Amino acid sequence: MRIAIVGAGGNAREIAAIVRAVPRGGPSEFDFVGFVVSDLGAIGPHDSRDMLLGDFDCLRAHSINALAMGCGEPSAKLRLSAQLCAEFPDLQWPTLIHPSALIDKDSVQLGSGVVVCVGAIVTVNVVIGDFSQLNFGCTVGHESQIGRGCLINPGANISGGVVLEDGVLIGTGAQVLQYLRIGQGATVGAGAVVTSDVPPGVTVGGVPAHPLSS
Repeated sequence: MRIAIVGAGGNAREIAAIVRAVPRGGPSEFDFVGFVVSDLGAIGPHDSRDMLLGDFDCLRAHSINALAMGCGEPSAKLRLSAQLCAEFPDLQWPTLIHPSALIDKDSVQLGSGVVVCVGAIVTVNVVIGDFSQLNFGCTVGHESQIGRGCLINPGANISGGVVLEDGVLIGTGAQVLQYLRIGQGATVGAGAVVTSDVPPGVTVGGVPAHPLSS
């Protein structure tokens, strides 16, 4: 399966490494083709130019079968995935799981385009929505529900029974205690300890976590 990564920044390069780490010879074997971006004019100094195929129009010319979301920011994930699914409905969005991740595959449900990175742990009866990413070394506990387009950053811990609504960002090393709900589009800052529900669209930080002024 010939697969391209959406995005060209550091997160996209990490996703490309996960694609390369998938064992060869199986039904999920991938051939990484390169990176695609929505706007070539927005390429920054830290973005990859090697293996940059072009903008989304190039997908029609490279015999690509599948895409992976290399953009980490939740609102961008949701926007770009909606655009690409509408324009290229025949392209697949496979689930990518690094071989070092630990997941109870008998009870965990993974949506389209989900990415599970190095050393992530997902226990039992967890549901992870389309295009969400579990970054390096994060944990997700029993019966948690992760919405669409979420990003759980490295070292974050999601306790059992937590609900993350769509488009939530959990910062590096943050802790979300059991049976809490993080509202749609909310952000939990790095190192925060969340001890109560977070309303939609609110950014919280600190120990215990509290709303941050803009």
